[in-house]
Amino acid sequence: MDASFSRRTVLAGTAALAMAPAVRGGTMPRRPASPLVLGHRGACALRPEHTLASYERAIADGADFIEPDLVPTKDGHLVARHEPNIADTTDVADHPEFADRRATRVIDGQKQDGWFTTDFTLAELQTLRARERLGALRPISQSFNGQFPVPTLDEIVGFLQASNARTGRTVGLIPEIKHSTWFASLGFDMEALFLAAVRRHRLLHRVPLIVQSFEVSNLKRLRKALRGMANVQLMQLLDDDGASPADAVAQGQALTYREMATPAGLSAIAGYADWAAPAWSRIVPLATDGTSAPVTSFIADAHKAGLLAGCYTFRPENRFLPKDLRNGPENARNDAGCLALIDRVIAAGIDGFFTDDPALGRQAVLRRKGMHARG
Repeated sequence: MDASFSRRTVLAGTAALAMAPAVRGGTMPRRPASPLVLGHRGACALRPEHTLASYERAIADGADFIEPDLVPTKDGHLVARHEPNIADTTDVADHPEFADRRATRVIDGQKQDGWFTTDFTLAELQTLRARERLGALRPISQSFNGQFPVPTLDEIVGFLQASNARTGRTVGLIPEIKHSTWFASLGFDMEALFLAAVRRHRLLHRVPLIVQSFEVSNLKRLRKALRGMANVQLMQLLDDDGASPADAVAQGQALTYREMATPAGLSAIAGYADWAAPAWSRIVPLATDGTSAPVTSFIADAHKAGLLAGCYTFRPENRFLPKDLRNGPENARNDAGCLALIDRVIAAGIDGFFTDDPALGRQAVLRRKGMHARG
């Protein structure tokens, strides 16, 4: 992206933020003036994910929110990593002093081998450096391997406060509380740790704050704890049809994401959350041949239930696009195809979307605005 486009996107994003009180009263939260561009793990198409550099690039490229996925360290600090397993996102394998920390864990039913944040103190974790998770698929991001440490939530809040003051924009924070049920089994209360951070930082009482989770019980708990904070909204994430929230499985409930995405399920979500956000393929489904099928009713169903509709995650490489939108080798960037896919969900009425490349997301929003202005 050229510098002039980045400057335009910075100015364009500010007006989109419009939050509603967190107290649910049976009415739909105020819809944003235009779809919110949610910087997925920052701008992880261009910088290693969950680093301050990635968040900085996301803001420069027009993101309305930056996203830290939150996991705990052994000594109870919240840090930004997509998963507790840091084998693919740090250089931990290059540290012989940590070789004996390698372990196998079963997280929400999935067996994983690697190194886990809960086996490291914060001081130990911050001796590591971030790496690009997708390797050579993203050579620009990969070129920054080894340069950036793993940030804490406190550091991200401080960074965001300084960035907002410097730019004059109001960029929000959209943290995801990861694996609450699994971490609870290890003795970590993720919600208590997060609420303590909210109490510590005045910024988190002012800046737009959307808290996400694939689980249900923790969002219900946070709804009660954060009641009355007008800057806070909650987002229920939805996984694949046949999967179930980890807390539902632990409680012996027969609840699937397929059920949660029905009109009745969305109405239930509206009792404790403001947003429902599935993968984009629940909105633009894939046919059996991998091409895109007609848009579903999900967004309309969410709005009818009184929810804002979001989705995840738009990525600029061909391999992450429907086959009819690809334009070359599987691993090649395809900005036009990614823009076309984002445009379909914007046209369907999406309220916010996650993207690995916020500059493309902002471009899609501006292009749709221009179409409306010309129309």
